[in-house]
Amino acid sequence: MRKYAVVIERADDGSFSAYVPDLPGCVAVGQDTPAAARQLIHDAIEAHIAGLLEDGLPVPDPTTLTEYVAVDAA
Repeated sequence: MRKYAVVIERADDGSFSAYVPDLPGCVAVGQDTPAAARQLIHDAIEAHIAGLLEDGLPVPDPTTLTEYVAVDAA
């Protein structure tokens, strides 16, 4: 089992989108909640990897690290 970092962002219209830095082109857009974006990106990752395997392409290893950094806002 592989674990990929997922970025979930809120758009100006209030919808949520997600993408996977280690899987270029693997995205989920226009969801109503972060949970919906999370579920859709999970499905998208599975489909993306299945497509790579069907095409005989390598599946990239997860390499992206995520971390929050606290800063004082002025």
